[in-house]
Amino acid sequence: MEKLPQTDFQELAESITKASQKIIQNYFENSTGYAHDNRDITSTFNAFGSKIVADSAEMQKVQDVYNTFLQSQQELWKRITQRQFDKTKEYEPLILPDKNDKRFRAPEWDEAPYYFDFVKQSYLLVSKMMKDIIENAGISDSEKKKLNFYSRQYIDAFSPSNYVATNPEAIKLAQETNGQSLIDGFKNLLADIEKGSITQTNMSAFEVGINIAATAGSVIFENELIQLIQYSPSTKNKYEIPLLIIPPWINKYYILDLSPENSLAKFIVDQGVTTFIISWKNPTPDMGHISFDDYVEKGCLKAIEVAQAITKSKKINTLGYCLGGTLLGTTLAILSKQKSEKENPINSATFMAAMIDFSDVGPMGDVIDNAIVKKLERGELVEQGVMHGHDMEKAFNLIRANDLVWNFVVNNYLKGKTPTSFDLLYWTNDNTNLPANMYLFYLRQMVLENKLSRKNALKICDTKIDIGKIEVPVYVVGFQEDHISPPQTAFTTTELVSGPVEFILGGSGHVMGVANPPSKNKYGYHIDGNLEDGFESWKETAKFHEGSWWTAWIKRIHEKSGKQVVTNKTLGNAKYKVIEPAPGSYVKEKAVHHIEEKK
Repeated sequence: MEKLPQTDFQELAESITKASQKIIQNYFENSTGYAHDNRDITSTFNAFGSKIVADSAEMQKVQDVYNTFLQSQQELWKRITQRQFDKTKEYEPLILPDKNDKRFRAPEWDEAPYYFDFVKQSYLLVSKMMKDIIENAGISDSEKKKLNFYSRQYIDAFSPSNYVATNPEAIKLAQETNGQSLIDGFKNLLADIEKGSITQTNMSAFEVGINIAATAGSVIFENELIQLIQYSPSTKNKYEIPLLIIPPWINKYYILDLSPENSLAKFIVDQGVTTFIISWKNPTPDMGHISFDDYVEKGCLKAIEVAQAITKSKKINTLGYCLGGTLLGTTLAILSKQKSEKENPINSATFMAAMIDFSDVGPMGDVIDNAIVKKLERGELVEQGVMHGHDMEKAFNLIRANDLVWNFVVNNYLKGKTPTSFDLLYWTNDNTNLPANMYLFYLRQMVLENKLSRKNALKICDTKIDIGKIEVPVYVVGFQEDHISPPQTAFTTTELVSGPVEFILGGSGHVMGVANPPSKNKYGYHIDGNLEDGFESWKETAKFHEGSWWTAWIKRIHEKSGKQVVTNKTLGNAKYKVIEPAPGSYVKEKAVHHIEEKK
């Protein structure tokens, strides 16, 4: 291996010193949070262990699973040995990775002398043993889910792919580069420690308003909670009835306006639809009092009012994505009670990867219980005023840790590679905070107690919420691999509303499925299934189509958008004048890593 120049050693030494200081600083700043997390995990496993020890039948179940594991290990050793020395027998792996598991796809894992094949399969057998112990235990489903979630974090972390000595791809690359890949990886690690997070994409490749969130338009209204953007029309004629898009405030709005080729907003505008989108304020600690009611009144209802006034349309179409869809459902229920059918300004509603029924919220629901919510209600969250965006990002990363954490550990640190430029990952890393008051209300009343789906169980804006009062045409869009808003949960919205309803099932997940333009011709979608007998029946009867769900959905919006008229290029009106060009200033506000306590 070539010797490094002295200056490189000096730079490395300085980086190591800075990284060490950063680790120590981070530990002291977050020690309380670490203690809480460790206590939750420890208490969960201690309770499980106590039940097993106290019950001989449960202990026997564990012993049976362990004995099966030992037998499997012996069989694995036998097969690997035969593969090594007896070429006459056909080799068959004892256990295979899941078809969606990308960690062991490289041919290096299956090359002679088959050491790495043995390590890989041993790891998979240990993983199976841990899962089987939990699955066979005589405990409640909620306890199993929580144990599985925590166990999965350890299982993922100890994968042989995550370590140089047991990753044949990393070893081979190190040999081919004379160790430079390991040196580059170590530099990447030190840089990320200094930064405080794993680098998932080249953040310098994008700039909001330049090559991302760049669809032309203007901010035509703002208050302390929202900026409302009206996009500039791009067609000679436009439809009479406008569309209001309500994005989630867990992340910034431009998931729906990524780089131009991936922008749903641009696609809609180019289809002749007058389009408005809400850009939410990134809350600061002194905004911790902001409530869910405020998001309805100052966000959704105000945006509807402004869009009506500017377009002079009595009706508007609406789209709510993720938490924006939850907000839209709440708003529609309020309007349905407060106004007659003629007065109701909503013409149609699209719920995209959104939940109103929270009976199954996917992997995150495995650990959200009354104890955790109580801890947040009486803990630091109330004091600091906001749920920090970086904490939310880490929580979502843990749902798919292999793809969003360990994949980058391997590529960045073990292989010394530089992440590519990816607009979706730029958006993921551009965090927003959540007001403590709103977040705690949402967690307890909706996620934990599922009151939004129950008639009159929830009161918002002095109105009892009944989703069954929603009688406008509804389109529900779910995604096959959605880990945040599972498709079967999104589907339940079709059973809660009372008006005409249609379900569309797109491919991929919560984010990739949304940003799926027709030009990519990826994933495909299902439509026109039987809605009468639940999600599984719908899937069996639905028709599959190649391409993007965007094309099927926009046809429905066109049908609900009235006649076409000559486009007026003017944005805003005399009352709601242009404030600044899109994407506005709110979207550029950053969630800093360390939030000082409220004064």
